[in-house]
Amino acid sequence: MLIVFEGIDGSGKSTQYDLLCRLLKSRGQDFMSVVFPQYSEPSSALLKMYLQGEFGTSPNDVNPYAASTFYAVDRYASYKKVWGAYYESGGLVLTDRYTTSNAVHQASKLPPEKRREFYGWLYDFEFSKLGLPAPDAVFYFKISLEAAMEHLRRREAETGSRADIHERDSLHLAQSLASADEAASVFGWKVIDCMEGAAMRSVESIRAEVADIFDGLFQP
Repeated sequence: MLIVFEGIDGSGKSTQYDLLCRLLKSRGQDFMSVVFPQYSEPSSALLKMYLQGEFGTSPNDVNPYAASTFYAVDRYASYKKVWGAYYESGGLVLTDRYTTSNAVHQASKLPPEKRREFYGWLYDFEFSKLGLPAPDAVFYFKISLEAAMEHLRRREAETGSRADIHERDSLHLAQSLASADEAASVFGWKVIDCMEGAAMRSVESIRAEVADIFDGLFQP
């Protein structure tokens, strides 16, 4: 089984991903954790150049089809080298981001009427042409744009890390949120609303919902 955690930058999905991994380890459950992109691997070279602004300082300087191939190559290499055999033997694989991230960040570069065509191309390219497995479930962490931007600013201030071209572009984040909501509807992702009115829900309340949804996947 392949389970994917997805959301726009600043949604808190990586925190929830880590919490679920810790829960499964505490249960003694066998699984493999994979975080995309694989920045420490040679397969991420082109996407790192893209995110660092070497092909242009705006996300729109690289068209969504070209940018998507950068990420797809990284996923393909990871599948062949790291987790493919385990998955094919029936193992449980959890990923932080996947093909779904291109449906969020790259489709957002297109006008709304062109997005579904892109979704179709993306899924055909990675799952049919490249032979990567389609996810069995996608946990989508839905958040407001304002909360996501606040989270990103706080993280940058606390860590001193420099935001990439996606994270620095508020218009791109807004468009990615619209694309993510649409993709979640089109593909039937499991939507976890991280907001209570204008405020984010507590990390613990979201964690409990994630655990319930996860456990439900294995019930008859």
